[in-house]
Amino acid sequence: MEYIKTEIEGVYVLEPRVFGDARGYFMETYRQDDFDSHVGRKVTFVQDNESKSSYGVLRGLHYQRGSASQAKLVRVISGRVLDVAVDLRRSSPTFGRHVLVELSEENKRQFFIPRGFAHGFLVLSPEAVFTYKVDNAYAPETECSIRFDDPTLAIQWPIPREQMLLSPKDEGGVDLAHAVLFD
Repeated sequence: MEYIKTEIEGVYVLEPRVFGDARGYFMETYRQDDFDSHVGRKVTFVQDNESKSSYGVLRGLHYQRGSASQAKLVRVISGRVLDVAVDLRRSSPTFGRHVLVELSEENKRQFFIPRGFAHGFLVLSPEAVFTYKVDNAYAPETECSIRFDDPTLAIQWPIPREQMLLSPKDEGGVDLAHAVLFD
C-alpha cells in the first residue's frame, strides 16, 4: 500500500498494490500495523458502513462532534465518487480548507480522514457502492452537517446543483461560520 500525503496534515490517499491476471485481481485493502505506522498513530476501527447511491447523490458534509468524533477510511467498491474532507480544527493552519479525491472501482484508492473533519461525497457514475471504516460508533445525537455549497468553502462540485439529489439533512446543513468546530 502506498500512503500519499495530501496538502492537509493527517489526510492521506491510499493506493493499494493490485495483483491481476486472467482470473481477476487480488489486493490488500487494510492491515492495522501498516496503517498505524504510516499515519503515525494507532487508529482502531470499530464499525464498517456501506451505502449504495445513484448518480448525483451528494451525502455530506457530515461529522460527529466532541468525544463522538470519527476518523474514517473510505473507498468505493463499484462506481465512482468525488470525495471531500473539510478541516474543522480551529487551531489548524489549514482550517476551512478541503481535499478532494476521486475514488472509483478502477483506481481502487482509499481516503483516510482523521477526526476533526467534515466528510462528504458526490456520485459521478450511474450508481456507486461506498464503504468506510470508522473509529467511533455512530451517535446520531452528536451528528452535524455543513452546507455542501457554503461559499466560504468554495468546493468545486462537477455536477450542477439542479442535478444533485440531497436528503433533507443535507439540504439543512449550516454554514461553516455557524458550525460546531474542533479545537
